[in-house]
Order: sequence, then structure tokens, then C-alpha cells
Amino acid sequence: MEISARAQQANKVTLVGFFINLLLTIGKLFAGLSGKSGAMVADGVHSLSDLVTDIIVIVFVGVSDKEKDSTHHYGHGKYETFATMLISFALLIVAIGIGWNGVTAIISSLKGNIIGKPGMIALYAALVSIVSKEALYWYTIAVGKKIDSQAVIANGWHHRSDAFSSVGTALGIGGAIFLGEQWRILDPVAGLVVSFFIAKVALDLGAPSVKELLEAALPKETREEIIALIENVEGVKKQHNLRTRKVGNIMAIEVHVKVNKDLSVEASHNIATNVENVLRLRFGNQTHVGVHIEPYYEKA
Repeated sequence: MEISARAQQANKVTLVGFFINLLLTIGKLFAGLSGKSGAMVADGVHSLSDLVTDIIVIVFVGVSDKEKDSTHHYGHGKYETFATMLISFALLIVAIGIGWNGVTAIISSLKGNIIGKPGMIALYAALVSIVSKEALYWYTIAVGKKIDSQAVIANGWHHRSDAFSSVGTALGIGGAIFLGEQWRILDPVAGLVVSFFIAKVALDLGAPSVKELLEAALPKETREEIIALIENVEGVKKQHNLRTRKVGNIMAIEVHVKVNKDLSVEASHNIATNVENVLRLRFGNQTHVGVHIEPYYEKA
């Protein structure tokens, strides 16, 4: 897929999410404040964080798809990785905030303070959020996988975390409304439970992006596949010193290849080119491949 087309699709799905999140943020905060529901206010803050991550995706995916230049020899792919990490951190902060609000409200209730009865408007807002954010999750994930964008996929999971948040919020608000005064504690309890789900999503998204930024090697299975592909190239006697990493959605592979010591420079170069072609055919034309040729000496 052309780089410009990839960025356009990422921007389109993110803009759709942005406008939906804008409407949900306004609606949830209004419903939470007018309906006197702490859980719905927290849910509204979560949707507000979605707006921020939508902006991050639009900016960083666009930058990451720029061509290589004189100051970025490996391209700009790590901007997308950085965006994914920012999204995961935003999710974690939201989880901590929602959890803290839930804990303080629960403690206050246990001390004898009465939690106000939420209004029906808060419950309606939660139900609308569940449907819209789950639909947005499936749409965003589908596009993210199609264009192979971890930042877009991460944003999709952010949408689902908001849907999970709204499910917990709806249960808590519904219980607080219909089960009586003694059950109003369900409103903050729902917020606390949801915060754990959001935190898990944040950690699951953040860990791979941090590893990539720290130059972690590709998974063992991928490295073994790379070795097998190289060793099957005609003329390759041995390979060693394989080094791999990710640069955004692009792989970077560097390897030393041993060829017959009596081959000409041109023949050795052709073998190196064949290695590059095989790897790019398997992992994509944008794959960075560096092949260092060494002479191979038969053991006596």
C-alpha cells in the first residue's frame, strides 16, 4: 500500500472517532453532572482522553509515514511507536484517576455518608456510549489491521476500554437507581472495577511499544524464520551476527553472510542482493536489510 494512502486511511478512521468522542464527551459530562453520577463523570473524562489520543494518532501516524531523509535514515516509523506509548500512558492515567475517585467515594460511603441517587439521564448516556464505542472499536481495529498500524490498533483498544467503562458505569448506575439507597455504592464500585480493565489494556499496549523504543529484537520465531530464508538462498554458506528490530511497522534486519572465498565481487554482491530480495518479499518492500559479505573457508 502507498504510504500516502495508509496515512489517509488512518486519518479517516481517527477523525470519525474524534467527532464521536467529542459528542460523547459533551453528552457524558452533561449527563454525569446533571444526573449526579460520579461514575458517569469519570466515564466522560475517559472519553475526553480519547479525544487527546485521536489527535496524537492523526499527528504521529502522518509523521511516521514520511519517506526517509538525510536526518532519518531508517524512516520515521518510531513516531508511531511513540504515539502508541503515549496512548497507553494516557489510558493508565485515566485508569488511576477513575480508580482513585471510586476508592474515595467508597470510603466516604462506608463512613456513613449517603451517596446521591443518580438520574436516569446518566444511565441513558451509558447505554448510548456502549453501543457507539463498541461499533467504533470494530471499525478502528479493522482499519488498523488493514494498514498495519499499531497506533491505530491501540486507539481501537482505547475505544473498547471506553465501552467497557460504560458497561461498568451502566451496571453501577442501574443498581444505584433501581436497588435502593443501600446499593448506591455500586456507582463508585463500578468505576473502580472498570479502572482495572482500563489499566490492563494500557499495560498490554504499552509494553510492546516500550520494548520497540528500547531496540528489542524481533520475536524468536521471526528470527528463526529469517535465518531459514537466508540459508536457503543459493550461494550462502553460513550466516551469523543477525540483528533485528522494529522501526514502527517496518522491520530492520542486519546480518553477516559467508560465501565462497573464490567468488568475484560481482557474484558475491548478487548473492547479497538475493538475500535482500527474499527478505523483502516475505516481510515487505519497506523492510530495511543490511547484508555484510564475508569469505567462507572450507575446514581442512
